[in-house]
Amino acid sequence: MGRYVPHKSNKMTQAREDSLHGLVSRLSIPSIDISVLDCAFTHTSYANEHKSKHIHHNQRLEFLGDAVLDLVIGEYLFKQYPDMSEGSLTKIKAATVCEDSLASVSRTLHLGNYLLLGHGEKASGGNDRNSILADTFESLIGALYITTDFETVRQFVLSHLLTYIKQALEGKRGKDYKTLLQEFVQRDGDKHIVYNLISESGPDHAKTFCMSVSIDGIDYESGSGKSKKIAEQHAAQLTLEKLMAAI
Repeated sequence: MGRYVPHKSNKMTQAREDSLHGLVSRLSIPSIDISVLDCAFTHTSYANEHKSKHIHHNQRLEFLGDAVLDLVIGEYLFKQYPDMSEGSLTKIKAATVCEDSLASVSRTLHLGNYLLLGHGEKASGGNDRNSILADTFESLIGALYITTDFETVRQFVLSHLLTYIKQALEGKRGKDYKTLLQEFVQRDGDKHIVYNLISESGPDHAKTFCMSVSIDGIDYESGSGKSKKIAEQHAAQLTLEKLMAAI
């Protein structure tokens, strides 16, 4: 596959270039074009704030990465589960590459630390927002695809998503964490789960909420988010992970 270079490379500071080289090394990515990687981590809000510099943002790479993810996961499921019906294949693939799964991978890889965001998006916590993190992972896959080769991309994707494929096959993906937590704790009978508001901070247009989980009166983990619902989901996720790790 031929190497791809944007029509106009975004200008990078030395610190930015060093940071991206560090990411390449940490993720063991082979010889990716750093200028394309920089584009993969450039959000539209940042490009819009610097229109005079004609900065390339990551939407096109996101589009490509989405298609590549579908192909890699679809091919894997097709080959590994020859007796699975089309409907089941579609369901498992969708659960594997859903926003929540991809955002979770991005958090694990700390991709939000490398995002270039506009001031407003950054101030409102965009580098930890599920939708932006999921899009960023897709952009990274798009960048890998056009600067390396399909086998490299396939190995990278599967190394980070096999766990999520397994969870989807077990019915643990495609549901929200509050539902998963409820199902987990009620295996041994009815349990009373309560979500409590611990605090809220920040200006009205960009508040951060902190919610905690208690099960039958026992306090567990707390989570934060830009809405009470998001904070509840985060708290449920952390509590579920803690309970599962104790098994």
